[in-house]
Amino acid sequence: MKLILAIVTVFFCTVAAAGGASADAPSIAVEKPWARASILKSRPGAAYLTIRNTGDEPDRLLKVTSPAAGTVMIHESKLANGVAQMLAHGGLDIAPGAEVTFRPGGLHFMLMDLRKRLHEGETLMLNLRFEKAGDINVTMPVLGLGATGPK
Repeated sequence: MKLILAIVTVFFCTVAAAGGASADAPSIAVEKPWARASILKSRPGAAYLTIRNTGDEPDRLLKVTSPAAGTVMIHESKLANGVAQMLAHGGLDIAPGAEVTFRPGGLHFMLMDLRKRLHEGETLMLNLRFEKAGDINVTMPVLGLGATGPK
């Protein structure tokens, strides 16, 4: 009986110790998501958040979709020689330990072909597809037209 108890104890201790170091633990964290209300359905919407790679391997954001838009694009606003530019990114590499912040005037998700206008107080869902972490669904609040982020 003591031998069986010892074996069971060792088994459960081993399982408990292995559980904290699972290789399947997500390595991408999404924080501070929010979207800005849109002026019209015919005008693009914008969404912002911060992505942190908490893992030891690089990952790549491959695609973003939303039930609220026909297309979601990764854009970056830049000022070069006094001229504002909007650059489209086909994907986004995220190094181990890196943090990438999407914010007004910088990286952002451009929601094209809105199915309806985004109203303050509603929520918006985005699906972020990563090369290694897979799909991450994010629900975010829609803030006012002039919002610069959550308070």
